[in-house]
Amino acid sequence: MHHHRAPFAPTGSWVLLASVIAGLIAWRFAIAALMPVTLDEAYYFDWARHLAWGYFDHPPGVALLGLGALFEPGSAFAARFGGLLAGTATLVVLAVFYRRCGLTNPVDLALALVLVGGTLPGLAGGVLTTPDTPLALAWALALHEAERALAVDRRRWVTAGLAVGLGLLGKYTMVLIGPVLLWAILRADWRALRTPWPYLGGLVALLVFMPNILWNAHHDWVTMRFQFGHGFSTEVGALASVPAEVVERTGFQSLGERLGSLFGYLGVQLGFWGLIAVPLLWAGWSRRSVDSADTAPVLSAHGRALLVAATLFPLGFFAAIATFSQVQANWPLMYLLSAAPLAAIWLRRVRVWVYAAVGVNLLLVTLYAYHSATAALPLPDSQNRILRETHGFAELAQRAAELDAPVYVDRYQTTAMLRFYRPDLGADQWPGLTRPSEFVRRRMDEPLARSGPFWLVTRFGAPPAIEGFGVERDRTFYDCAGEPLREAETKPCRRPLHTWHLYRYRPNP
Repeated sequence: MHHHRAPFAPTGSWVLLASVIAGLIAWRFAIAALMPVTLDEAYYFDWARHLAWGYFDHPPGVALLGLGALFEPGSAFAARFGGLLAGTATLVVLAVFYRRCGLTNPVDLALALVLVGGTLPGLAGGVLTTPDTPLALAWALALHEAERALAVDRRRWVTAGLAVGLGLLGKYTMVLIGPVLLWAILRADWRALRTPWPYLGGLVALLVFMPNILWNAHHDWVTMRFQFGHGFSTEVGALASVPAEVVERTGFQSLGERLGSLFGYLGVQLGFWGLIAVPLLWAGWSRRSVDSADTAPVLSAHGRALLVAATLFPLGFFAAIATFSQVQANWPLMYLLSAAPLAAIWLRRVRVWVYAAVGVNLLLVTLYAYHSATAALPLPDSQNRILRETHGFAELAQRAAELDAPVYVDRYQTTAMLRFYRPDLGADQWPGLTRPSEFVRRRMDEPLARSGPFWLVTRFGAPPAIEGFGVERDRTFYDCAGEPLREAETKPCRRPLHTWHLYRYRPNP
């Protein structure tokens, strides 16, 4: 067992630490109030209106964080409030965890929290509510309880298991914490495997996760099938367009193809550090940022084992997946929570440059969030994804609410946006036109049957063929950056963010 006494630190050091935590929290709350809701967020927030133990895309954790959407419809801040509280709790848990791992100097601790909150995913993830939000909190709690189990009380493996189970209810990638904890036990306290506590922790994790397993069993394993197929797709880059028989015959999936995918994955992960990557790479190249004081064993042995394993395993696991499958950039981001204190030690001597880099990251993300609310920046169309995610949907929902028949939508994202801004509208996704979703899953046992006219909101330039119905009227709305939604026959601007077609269908005679 290990015990560490925190050294004396000047009052100013603790003020710095408190300022960092308070500053990150205040910035997150301010941006959450400024920035309109995004497509995926609106989708998850709609789940809060239909609480269940599982959904088409994910387990239920993110739905609970979106309960604020029920109290003030159309308010991004109210809907994000649960996620903001979870993000605040994550920061506090990480601060305690880092300190108990041996990062007792508040200056180093402040730098670690700046690193975990100042990367691009740290800034965006602190505001947006996604399944990564409950995952991050549960991951931090599991690491904290594992450190306590290794350091002072093996019974804490039970509470670590509780955190793991809750994490699995947030996102299935929580399962990757298992090898991390096993490695830490083998490195720091292998005799714990002769006690019942790690096994009881595993049992608790399974019991907490069991409601989602049972829900899946009663719904044709829909979530697990979707996530497994999503996570292990074998279409990588250009290979996606090559017939399978050609790949098998020619060995198209060459070493170069695999390495290209791997380096692309690693490049994205490095890019997520933003400007922090500059001092990070400089410290590694020059070695001038590290001296004997920096290399001293400030971290406890068990704390270092946990941090290193929790950093390298998610990165390495998805790096291996990237050699044969598509990997979404956010999948391994749990590693940032444990990489931050390791990087803080590495970057001690260049902390001024780190704070400057974080300041630039903060400024860029703030400007981007401001742009999402105002469309004020002259960004090229290729950089306007945030407007395509947020702009025009509130006005579209208002126009849809004025229609004279029920409203359906082709895409689940647009459906979610209409329901977010106008829950009274009752918009729903018409099945079979685009990718299925939770909206379609809810009606699997109740086939959609319309006997009267309805409107379909779509981006298709021609009305989709729907059996038994014909189109009797159409309307076109253009959404241009910084302008109100406009109904017109021709484009009112050179590059509209959205072009929505509204077709009124009526039953065939």
